[in-house]
Amino acid sequence: MSSTAPGGALRADDSFHVFDTTLRDGAQREGINLTVADKLTIARHLDEFGVGFIEGGWPGANPRDTEFFARAREEIDFRHAKLVAFGATRRAGATAAEDPQVKALLASGAPVITLVAKSHDRHVELALRTTLDENIAMVRDTVAHLREQGRRVFVDCEHFFDGYRANPGYAKSVVRAAHEAGADVVVLCDTNGGMLPAQIQATVATVAADTGARLGIHAQDDTGCAVANTLAAVDAGATHVQCTANGYGERVGNANLFPVVAALELKYGKRVLPEGALREMTRISHAIAEVVNLTPSTHEPYVGVSAFAHKAGLHASAIKVDPDLYQHIDPERVGNRLRMLVSDMAGRASIELKGRELGIEIGHDRELVGRVVERVKERELAGYSYEAADASFELLLRAEAEGRARRYFRTESWRAIVEDRPDGSHANEATVKVWAKGERIVATAEGNGPVNALDRALRVALERLYPQLAKLELVDYKVRILEGVHGTESTTRVLISTGDGTGEWSTVGVADNVIAASWQALEDAYTYGLLRAGVEPTD
Repeated sequence: MSSTAPGGALRADDSFHVFDTTLRDGAQREGINLTVADKLTIARHLDEFGVGFIEGGWPGANPRDTEFFARAREEIDFRHAKLVAFGATRRAGATAAEDPQVKALLASGAPVITLVAKSHDRHVELALRTTLDENIAMVRDTVAHLREQGRRVFVDCEHFFDGYRANPGYAKSVVRAAHEAGADVVVLCDTNGGMLPAQIQATVATVAADTGARLGIHAQDDTGCAVANTLAAVDAGATHVQCTANGYGERVGNANLFPVVAALELKYGKRVLPEGALREMTRISHAIAEVVNLTPSTHEPYVGVSAFAHKAGLHASAIKVDPDLYQHIDPERVGNRLRMLVSDMAGRASIELKGRELGIEIGHDRELVGRVVERVKERELAGYSYEAADASFELLLRAEAEGRARRYFRTESWRAIVEDRPDGSHANEATVKVWAKGERIVATAEGNGPVNALDRALRVALERLYPQLAKLELVDYKVRILEGVHGTESTTRVLISTGDGTGEWSTVGVADNVIAASWQALEDAYTYGLLRAGVEPTD
């Protein structure tokens, strides 16, 4: 079933909740420090994705979260999600109506409030320093007060599973108190992340039967089971899942929103997102990673760039017949794509499929395919790696298919000088001599390193003839020392990622020194950039 959200968009009904806590729990990950602007941007992405609830933080606990709720009310027109404020139950010995933190929750204007409540008896006595009965009263009073003020309330039972193992009767009494006071959902939290799926499933099923409460699940990933634990709770009857984008969170993280949602939609057949939203999942995942300034994990389920990448020749042969033979879903369903990796493990099918992926149909020419296979294996034996350098592979493939290499310039020579000065500083200067469009060009430039100096000198030499190069920017640079005779005599492989504002590509160079390997990768990067720009070769 579905219903219409403000703005006319279809969304899942209230029978199942996807609750995102990236802006609160996810922000506790080491290395993440979100500004208010960051939080607003992420909230927009999550709302676009179609989650039902976005937990924005703890208003009143810090000025940043208080400002976020104030600005979110004015700046975001939520189409799918409801904004949720997080806070604690009233203090021991106080009243909910007079508690400053409870007042701050109401002042946030959030229509939904999540309360954290202690459900582990030792935490009540040692952390809250109150009695078990008073803790129950704190839960009842705070939920009832917020409900009287017209707020929807969810209760997070912190350390529930550990508390249940220690004192199941008390843990269930906290659930009953929250439910009877009017909480819509009582969320069972594996706060320490130590549970396994079978334990989660058995406990959730028992608590649901014994309390009659609507249950949710909040799983940390300390055993690597947060996604599995979340789905086990769903199997046991939970209808509310709390997750974070890309699994961000304290220690090793939380249940990852994207594989949880994908499993629910594609494996369980549940409609938990608006129509068509799942196809935006990979884009949303990467967009949020950019905001938090963390490189997206390449091997993330569903959304990683390697999630549907195939390397083995046996796999490629099967995929050529039917892609479903080695893929559990069509990658387009989650906005991803199939990729063929070219390496010394590649067979004829891998090369054919990779060519097709690049828009070069070579399957009709068995001799050509064979030459490319042998060329790749020969080059990989020398240290090249094409699975991470698609642009260099495409240039190799086109050279074999067209009978000559794409060439926009020809290198006569290059030189890089590093000067160590008495004051400890360094000067880096490069000179390149190239031929392009019938001209011999000599150019010199300085840089913050020898490779950067070479890059700048090559630009100085070529940009007048190829103005398209002005858009190129070196995005990433990686060096790997390969096995060699010993020490500094080893072979060096360099991978360079280059962008032009609309896309990125990677090129590879291998030589017995890092500067020569870098020059090879730079030559390929410039050549591929001009190819992308539609420039016709001159030689």
